[in-house]
Amino acid sequence: MGDNLILLKDILQKLDSSYNDLSDDIYIESIKRNKNKKEVYFVISSKTDLEIDLKNKITEIFSKKLEEYKTYIDFKSSSLYKSEDDLIYAEILKYNPSSQIWIKDVLINKNDKIGLINIKLPSEEAFYSLSQNGFASYLEKELKVFGNFSIKFDFDKKDLVEDNIENFISQIEEAEEVISTKHEIEVKTKIENKSKEKKIKKSNSYGKKDIGIIEKLVDVNVNSQKVSVEVDIFNLESRELKNGNFLISLSITDYTSSTLAKIFLKPDKAEEFLESFGVGDHVVITGNVSYDNFSKCETIMIRYIEKRDKVLRMDYSDKKRTELRIHSKMSQMSGVTSFTDFANRAKLWGHDAIGITDTNDVQGFPEAMEAGEKTGLKILYGTDINFVDDKEKIVTNYIYEKTYDTYVVFDIETTGLSSRNDKITEIGAVKIKNGIISDRFSQLINPEKEIPQVVEDLTGISNSLVENEPTIEEVIPKFYEFAKDAVLVAHNAKFDISFIRREYINNGLEFNHPILDTLVMARATMTHMKRFNLGTLCKNLGVSLVGAHRAVNDAEATAEVFIKLIDKIKKDEEDFNFEILNKQIKNIDSKRLFESSLLLLVKDEVGLKNLYMLISDSHMKYFNFVAKVPRSLLDKYREGILVGSGNANSELFDAIYRMCPHEELVKIASYYDFLEIQPASDNIMAIEDGKYTQEDIREINKKILELGEELNIPVVADSDTYYIEESEDLLRRIVLNGKPGRPDPRSSRNQKFYFKTTEEMLDEFSYLDQDKAYEVVVTNTNKLKDSIMDIKPIPDGTYPPVIEGSDENLRDMTYKKAHDIYGEVLPKIVEDRLEKELKSIISNGYSVLYIIAQKLVKKSNDDGFLVGSRGSVGSSFVATMADITEVNPLPPHYICPNCKYSEFTEDLTYGSGVDMPDKVCPKCGTQLIKDGHNIPFEVFLGFYGDKEPDIDLNFAGEYQPRAHKYTEELFGEGYVFRAGTIGKIAEKTAYGYVKKYFENQHISPIEIDRLSRAITDGKRTSGQHPGGVMIVPKTNSIFDFTPIQYPADDPSSGVITTHFDYNFIHGKILKLDILGHDGPTIIKMLEDFTGIDSSTIRLDDQNTLSIFNSAEAFHMDEDIFSCKTGTLGIPEFGTSFVISMLLETKPKNFADLVRISGLSHGTDVWISNAQELVDSGRAELKDVIATREDIMVYLINAGAENKMAFDTMEKVRKGKGLTEEQENIMKNLDLPEWYIDSCKKIKYMFPKAHAVAYVMLSFRIAYYKLNHPLAFYATFFTIKLNDFNGENIIEGPGFLKNRIKILRDIEKPTAKDKGEIRVSEVALEMYARGFEFLSPDIYKSKASKFTIEDGKIRMPLRAILGVGENCAKKIEEESKKSNYLSIEDFSKRTKAGNSVITILQKNGILKDLDETNQISLFNFWKTCIYSNLCYNLLK
Repeated sequence: MGDNLILLKDILQKLDSSYNDLSDDIYIESIKRNKNKKEVYFVISSKTDLEIDLKNKITEIFSKKLEEYKTYIDFKSSSLYKSEDDLIYAEILKYNPSSQIWIKDVLINKNDKIGLINIKLPSEEAFYSLSQNGFASYLEKELKVFGNFSIKFDFDKKDLVEDNIENFISQIEEAEEVISTKHEIEVKTKIENKSKEKKIKKSNSYGKKDIGIIEKLVDVNVNSQKVSVEVDIFNLESRELKNGNFLISLSITDYTSSTLAKIFLKPDKAEEFLESFGVGDHVVITGNVSYDNFSKCETIMIRYIEKRDKVLRMDYSDKKRTELRIHSKMSQMSGVTSFTDFANRAKLWGHDAIGITDTNDVQGFPEAMEAGEKTGLKILYGTDINFVDDKEKIVTNYIYEKTYDTYVVFDIETTGLSSRNDKITEIGAVKIKNGIISDRFSQLINPEKEIPQVVEDLTGISNSLVENEPTIEEVIPKFYEFAKDAVLVAHNAKFDISFIRREYINNGLEFNHPILDTLVMARATMTHMKRFNLGTLCKNLGVSLVGAHRAVNDAEATAEVFIKLIDKIKKDEEDFNFEILNKQIKNIDSKRLFESSLLLLVKDEVGLKNLYMLISDSHMKYFNFVAKVPRSLLDKYREGILVGSGNANSELFDAIYRMCPHEELVKIASYYDFLEIQPASDNIMAIEDGKYTQEDIREINKKILELGEELNIPVVADSDTYYIEESEDLLRRIVLNGKPGRPDPRSSRNQKFYFKTTEEMLDEFSYLDQDKAYEVVVTNTNKLKDSIMDIKPIPDGTYPPVIEGSDENLRDMTYKKAHDIYGEVLPKIVEDRLEKELKSIISNGYSVLYIIAQKLVKKSNDDGFLVGSRGSVGSSFVATMADITEVNPLPPHYICPNCKYSEFTEDLTYGSGVDMPDKVCPKCGTQLIKDGHNIPFEVFLGFYGDKEPDIDLNFAGEYQPRAHKYTEELFGEGYVFRAGTIGKIAEKTAYGYVKKYFENQHISPIEIDRLSRAITDGKRTSGQHPGGVMIVPKTNSIFDFTPIQYPADDPSSGVITTHFDYNFIHGKILKLDILGHDGPTIIKMLEDFTGIDSSTIRLDDQNTLSIFNSAEAFHMDEDIFSCKTGTLGIPEFGTSFVISMLLETKPKNFADLVRISGLSHGTDVWISNAQELVDSGRAELKDVIATREDIMVYLINAGAENKMAFDTMEKVRKGKGLTEEQENIMKNLDLPEWYIDSCKKIKYMFPKAHAVAYVMLSFRIAYYKLNHPLAFYATFFTIKLNDFNGENIIEGPGFLKNRIKILRDIEKPTAKDKGEIRVSEVALEMYARGFEFLSPDIYKSKASKFTIEDGKIRMPLRAILGVGENCAKKIEEESKKSNYLSIEDFSKRTKAGNSVITILQKNGILKDLDETNQISLFNFWKTCIYSNLCYNLLK
């Protein structure tokens, strides 16, 4: 009990015992009761061993007071251990303080003969707590004082029920009761619903009420003993133990830290607990703290838990403000809170509107629109842009017609960066008159304040250096005289001028100089450069810069740079004046400019479209690390957009901070539709760094208010908002720290960008008078809100592209094909299906989708490339008749290719028509064709045509770009875009970010889990769907729906995508999936090798089917290789996972393969679901749920209503389980006992049509593998060339087997390692079938394709690692022209470098070539002479 030990003397006094003469070192250490046996156990400890009479007296007192119980007392002394048992008990208590409650139940058996001590523990939990982390070894070491012993732990399989001891226990306050934790290995919830009909009791609390002082989790540790904490539950897991009880683990947090809370419960109590408490609940928990060795954290063993209402910050103002600056998770690597969460909080506070303004993108708009619809909030759509001023002049503040011939180029050094609070320490200047340096000014200045060490290190100017120098009041008049009537020139002049202007004002001097900035000038003239700091410019222009960061040296160098830049401009211009000079800014690359903040809000529909165009240009034309918006671009698209002045990083704020003249401030402020002020707390970092003081920010905000009043522009108070609660700043720091590149300084600094209430904002601006604060915080933000129209960022309705006559064309082509197959008079089932589908397709406007798909498939086929279908399109008979898919969804049937006779079977035992027995036509005797896979159309479009169809087409990988190009030709450039995606922070990435942030710090693993969950799904990058294209009708623009951009803002990709994730606009405009796939490529190569049309291969070929069950048909040499099936290398059936399924299920026909394909592609459909049903004999393969159609068809056949069956299928296939209503309906249907439970386990289901298409492809490839092995292997290795290691494989089976073993022994194999294993196994299989490889040959090998030569397979040139694609192509091309004279000739013609030549030589590919042409010619003449000599001798 540690600190909670109870004095025996105190207890005896409470019990009115007359025996009070006891010392103060006798304690009750623990109390324990067994209700069933009516037994109570006490442990009483003392410093010294008690006399026997005293022990008897104490026993007598306790026995009398607890007469209904049998009393046992263990007296312990803390003197040195007297025996092995004493030591073991003591060490157990030290190792696990929680063991006090069961230590008496530990049995110790010692066997001196064999030196073994067996320690039997009372529970499995106790066993796990002691058998970890080498505790047994530690005990063995400690026991050496008694001898050498081995320790073995065991545990009692019986449960001992423990409870609080009442009555007597309550008199001695309260006994500690700690339940040991079991080390949790499984995390999957496995509570079986024992009695689904039984109503489970719900409760707001569990256990005997017991709440102490609430502690913070960060302060809780193993020494805390019993604690009470108020927490949120963010994860819950339960696990059934071997004894039938359940261990329930709660992940809890109070946002200071996180930990686990656990409880052991019997099944019925576990059900009640899980029904009462769940993720998201706010609870108070009281329990004992112990260390969980498995979870590596302190764990609270729950004694009492109670639900409580969570106290949230609320907005109690009568009139609420509107926040304009919400940054959601779509602010890339910066935002950490979903907009939905912001909207929900705003709604809870009673706000009626909220703005979304992510940083320079609008990818959060779709979520914001949905959040607005759910909460009823008005959403203000906008963005916080990275503004750059591409109209900034090189020269300012000059008189138009005045001629200036004198320039003073100057530089200053200061004590820091604040032109308000820091001081000048040096002025250096050079006077230029008529292009010639005529004078110099250099003066150190005593700043009369401490010079920071960092500044001293940079400039070399120390306080001791300037302590005897004049002050600025003495120096500035001299500089004024030196620079009088001159143009002031500086590099990044804004900084230097702000200090000089301040000192002029302070000393009563008029500032009327024109200002020329060489930084802007350099950007306009040195357009080939990327960086324009003074050092880089000097290097480029050949100017010497010695002693940088001293004013006099920098001024001298800037003067020379200035002269050279002027000369450069004069060469290109006939005349030179400031007007001409300022026109040079047209040459500036806006991407290179430094960005500042501006806020844009969409006012109306025109503004929305303009914003989409602005965002598109920003990302596609002005991206440099971030997307930027030049002033010229904003001016172009400004209509319908309200422009706000920005935050402290804005042009206006900066100009006021630099104390620019009032007229300049008026000019800047006039550009905006509203002016913004933010709380000082938004700028904590700048205040801490000394750039501003809090008073500076307040004065600047007041100046912005003055400007607003003067110009009649509304001023609003808003706040950059990235999260809801202040504590969540940690999340943002973690994400900022995860950004690639140099560390973000914000990641290590606390900030206060939390969502503020109206009262909090009014308090922030309390330095204004009360009415003015209310005006900017409440009145003006709401006026701005009211001036904005209700806008939908994505329009309602659907906008399919138009192809004239598509309805008629689809009807005509499908009926023509149907008549070609089924005859002039269509069977009723065929006509009914066609009509039903066509009616639904045409009435819902989907015929154009079919026509597009048909055109794409026809174009690919005409170009010699097959197309495979994916997804549920094979459910549509119209798609079959339009030649979009070869999957026939009709019920199994026979067709006569000659007389068109057809026969549809009613025998449901055939899952696919190909499995029916062969049959000849009863009318003409022709062999009938077998077809039909029995797939309902409703899977594709729903029963009411209300499901958005999705036609996915698998093109050969090499043909995919041509298919995309053809789509553009069909619809025109500017109407076809790739489907954009948003790359979000995944769970593993989030975990990595958290670990990186807390590197070398101790943090609870549960807190790591919480933080990882919190930052998951933030935007990390943007991307593209692998094959999806979005098609815009010609009546619209893409900007009616979304902005556009390059994937990951990379223009080199050559692809333009939608800015919005395609999922948000799919259903508004047409999405077509034009995917690249190996399947069609494999079939084409196999057909080219063999001359056999794949469509003629029978899908019921028994020999081919046999290789899905065994590899016997290959007659392999098993000393080389053996495999239990012949499906290695067969798409969809060659992985170890699917091979194990094949061995388990033993497919008997094509339909079985379809079911296996469905099972293998689903999530939680086979594993822990159908597999268990088949293994246990509760169901056969043909009966289990394998594809999504199975659910709908099964339910309809069992009596369910059509729509209910469809909706149930849709819910289950997406992993959303069953609603209570669906489950109740299913209970009343004739379903197997396992059916409902199986549905609830499923996370994702494959469509049958997709499975059929895959199996057709795989079966045909399997046919080639069995009957044309060389063609198969040459094709397989060509497709898998990147994983083919020719140097290893050519060495033969023995070497290859060893190589595979080495690869398998790698602890963490890469994808490349795994790929090499797969390819090497197929190569071994090929060797085992008696086939061989031929090494690459520069004359006979292709660049990348394996070829068949003399019954062997010739490797391509790229089979040798290190030979690149371009080089291999060049070698193949040159080898066709003529033989090479030498390696020198080879290198010259093929452009092969030394490294490639070395690789080829090492592999013996250039062995017949001499090094140089001279040697080759010598050998040629030698051969000629030798031949001539032989001829003469013979003669």
